[in-house]
Amino acid sequence: MKRYLSILLFFIGIVSYAQETIDEVSVKTSVEDFFIAFHKQDTTALRSMAHPSIQMQSISIKEDAEPKLITEEFGNFLKAIYAIPKTTKFEEVIHSFKIQVDGPMANVSTPYSFYVNGELRHCGVNTFQLFKEKGFWKIIYIVDTRTKNGCDSE
Repeated sequence: MKRYLSILLFFIGIVSYAQETIDEVSVKTSVEDFFIAFHKQDTTALRSMAHPSIQMQSISIKEDAEPKLITEEFGNFLKAIYAIPKTTKFEEVIHSFKIQVDGPMANVSTPYSFYVNGELRHCGVNTFQLFKEKGFWKIIYIVDTRTKNGCDSE
């Protein structure tokens, strides 16, 4: 009996671990898809990835100045992305992913460098908060830091 219980607990542990891995992969894919749509200027796809009550903020870090918190409406963000001329090449290069999942909530932290027409403009860290709703991960909050300090070390 103890042997069967041990085997059962072993398999439950494997299934629990596999579920966390599936969620982490799904969350990472959601953030990667966000950047694919971002680079394609696909505002329809971006809107579908976001929860209707998404919030966006940026923390601007400038030398010799206090950090500044900027809040942006998601609709204005989409308009700005759509308005970028097709001749302008912009790319946000993600350096790594740190993912934490707790049930229906996930946090993804991604250090990045941002380029416009091949020129490094700024770097920082994005943090995404996601909510799993009806089996799909939706972005509910994005905050990033933006600085020109230390970007060359990325």
